Amino acid sequence: MINLTDKIVNPAARRKAIERFREKGIVLPTFAQMRNPDLVPERIKKSLKNIGLWDLHPANLFRITWKNEPVEKGGLFGRVNYIEIPEAISGVKAKIVLLVGKYFPTGAHKVGAAYGCLAPRIISGEFDPTYHKAVWPSTGNYCRGGAFDSYLMGVTAVAILPEEMSKERFSWLRDIGAEVIATPGCESNVKEIYDKCWDIRRNRPDCVIFNQFDEFGNPTWHYNVTAPAIEEVYHAVKPANGHLAAYVSATGSAGTIGAGDYLKKIHPHMKIVASEALQCPTLLMNGFGGHRIEGIGDKHVPWVHNTRNTDMVTAIDDEDCMRIFRLFNEPEGHKYLKASGIDPEFVDDLHLLGISCIANMLSAIKVAKYYEMTSEDVVITIATDSAEMYGSRLTELTDEKGPYTQLQAAKDMEKCIFGQGTDNLKELSYYDRKAIHNLKYFTWVEQQAKEIEDLNQLWYDRNLWEQQFNQAARWDEMIEEFNEETGVLKNL
Repeated sequence: MINLTDKIVNPAARRKAIERFREKGIVLPTFAQMRNPDLVPERIKKSLKNIGLWDLHPANLFRITWKNEPVEKGGLFGRVNYIEIPEAISGVKAKIVLLVGKYFPTGAHKVGAAYGCLAPRIISGEFDPTYHKAVWPSTGNYCRGGAFDSYLMGVTAVAILPEEMSKERFSWLRDIGAEVIATPGCESNVKEIYDKCWDIRRNRPDCVIFNQFDEFGNPTWHYNVTAPAIEEVYHAVKPANGHLAAYVSATGSAGTIGAGDYLKKIHPHMKIVASEALQCPTLLMNGFGGHRIEGIGDKHVPWVHNTRNTDMVTAIDDEDCMRIFRLFNEPEGHKYLKASGIDPEFVDDLHLLGISCIANMLSAIKVAKYYEMTSEDVVITIATDSAEMYGSRLTELTDEKGPYTQLQAAKDMEKCIFGQGTDNLKELSYYDRKAIHNLKYFTWVEQQAKEIEDLNQLWYDRNLWEQQFNQAARWDEMIEEFNEETGVLKNL
């Protein structure tokens, strides 16, 4: 039976955590405060005015929100950060909007997913920060977010990620003091990460593994924080007579796509679209392979993916992503776009989109074309991180293909954006969704020792997902009780 985290399970470990947090001056934000920073105590806001967005300061836990002011230091809170793709770029009438993750601490929203996994374990006494180490298996941003959150919470972090991920990820993790374990392969080699986790389980009893692919705290954070942010953006951009037509998310760990469960309660006719790499079309055709869209993970179906609620799968060619990444970030690409009549201010903001964000944008274009969407349709997706995370990839592409030119920019725009068609996608029937769910068996029952009864519960128990996502209300009560006992907030 899949259990809820709604009570204290180890009072002794919890007392040690309270002592650690009191000693280090740590206050935990509630999910409600991350959703609506107006609720953040004024004493915390005052301290944030002197703290940089990425500074290793406990107060930055309160910057785990979509509503940070887009400045590097001293900012507080405002509206949700987002970017709207103009028709001149997308080639479709539908409004395509991306929430921007760059202005989270670490530059990616994964600090939220990691918080949703670690904080409940601490306040329930399941994790003793004076003894346990937090293990963050990931293909990139999640282990960075986990390492950041761990440092701010006085916890030792262990980051596991594939050896072929970008240099920026490894150097940052080592700089923050995390233990870094590089596993064989690339973005698609998730099983190798799992194998290392089994080795740690057997040989390192002081380690607790926060596997984003099966931790319900991951989609629970997105359900309670990302989804309301999307709803706010939708109301800010929707045209008269408009409606939310689709929510697009790369599957990755299936955390971000969990926001769709919240949105679908409000907009029952919208489509939830799972995006993946064409080079590894696991959901589309039970496929496998390697690809270059960093941050989305694949060759398996995450335990926490509610496949019953997914309406469509799209697959994006990683070559298109890499070419558009150059178009959006090379000086000659910017010159071409501006000469084509694109708003210069918008062009200057294209650095806000990392590689997986471009894949999300291309999936949104495919969806808009497939459903023949009009100017009354709004499609919302996520810019998990920014181009800042992938500077070395631009250098590698220049070494491989030569200097970028405006001629190449024109080719890339025509082929990789305007040329997106309705191929490599599937509108899912009931049994298509069940077939994707059934793929979980091979990863989670055969390899990861889950119970088949729990696998069946994920499909047949229609109340389970709502119960899991609604844990956040109870977690907020436990966070407030925990903060009260540390006494840090009232003594600020």
